[in-house]
Amino acid sequence: MIAYLDDRSVLLVSGEDVRGFLNGLVTSDVSETALTPETPVWAGLLTAQGKYIADMILYDGGEAGIFIDVHKSRADDLAKKLRMYRLRRAIDIAPSQLRVFAGWKERALSRPHDPRLPALGHRWLAAGGSVDASAADWHTWRIGLGVPDTPDFEIDKTMWLETNAAELNGVSFSKGCYVGQENTARMNWRAKVNKRFLPVMLADPVGENRTIMAGDREAGTLRSFAGAHGIAYLRVEYADALLTLDGHPVSVEWPEWLPRPAEGEDRE
Repeated sequence: MIAYLDDRSVLLVSGEDVRGFLNGLVTSDVSETALTPETPVWAGLLTAQGKYIADMILYDGGEAGIFIDVHKSRADDLAKKLRMYRLRRAIDIAPSQLRVFAGWKERALSRPHDPRLPALGHRWLAAGGSVDASAADWHTWRIGLGVPDTPDFEIDKTMWLETNAAELNGVSFSKGCYVGQENTARMNWRAKVNKRFLPVMLADPVGENRTIMAGDREAGTLRSFAGAHGIAYLRVEYADALLTLDGHPVSVEWPEWLPRPAEGEDRE
């Protein structure tokens, strides 16, 4: 299946040393050895405290610069933040007319894989192309795999490692400094991610209430969902508890790609 992801925008960052500029800002390594035409990179832009501002997929655009695939709801703010950080550097941040496409499920394509998880399929930028699925179809596939995305995250609240960024190739712990690096590295060293975005199975259709309970305690909130599959922002301590949403059972379906935390792993 191939879909045009019409909920995404594309920015072009061009000019003087764009790799160095972005490498000092975002969570992932975008050096020439990491970000290549065959290997796009998933990354986050964080506050100084390590909280989420935006997430994006970066593509090597050769001499044109670096293309950024970002959710439409975050595109304007991301562009403003990048312009603020460029200071007096000769760097331009502008909208691109390219579109974002995804191909998955029994489609062998000569396109880069989604950098987060190979099972998500392929992902690329193009001016156009034929499609046989919608963005909603792709999100249903993503949610079924348990991979969170931009609509699940909260600006200035979500900590980057809570998005499972360490497991989904969204952070480098060796490239050096970036905005929010200190708190992110500390959380990784302590191996203490108390909340995560986890896939859940829902027993009944979802109403307006999104609060997931463990007995009389609030365990988390349901974020995106498609049919019986959902992505919930949960306290990890309740992952094995009897959970409910509006009194109906909710079960965590821990994905194979996400290792379960070991007992006593906190290195505080």
